[in-house]
Amino acid sequence: MRLIILVASMTGTAERVAQAVQLACSDLSLHIDVLPMDDLGADVFKPEPEPTLHLICSSTYGAGDVPDNGQNLYCALDAEPRYLGHVRYGVMALGDQIYPDTFCQGGKRFDVRLQDLGAQRLGDVWCHDASAGNDPEVSGAAWARDWLAQAVAKISV
Repeated sequence: MRLIILVASMTGTAERVAQAVQLACSDLSLHIDVLPMDDLGADVFKPEPEPTLHLICSSTYGAGDVPDNGQNLYCALDAEPRYLGHVRYGVMALGDQIYPDTFCQGGKRFDVRLQDLGAQRLGDVWCHDASAGNDPEVSGAAWARDWLAQAVAKISV
């Protein structure tokens, strides 16, 4: 089993969360890659020879936007649409409840775009509230560990 964590971040928080997930879940998956979205295109979702899960880890920027380094991938999914029925994924969305209209929209936008292309989200979207005062690395790693165990079980059936 392979897990590819795709990271969109403006300040580095989503990247730190992804690295915490990688460490916390290393015993649950054979291979975990953390890839910043900087230069990635839609081909990151190409079929792999081994069973693969994708985990979108995205902060929210501006008026509910995908961070700058995730814009190329986000736009490529629209500009180069392809059926992604083989893709199984999860979403970790980071935001701040003081902006209720745009809370966690960076990750949620990826979720909508992937579902529109036929990808199947496994589990619920994890939303972290920066105003809550809890450590996103700790709570994100705990959520991802549970998510990954359940996702691997679903794929293995």
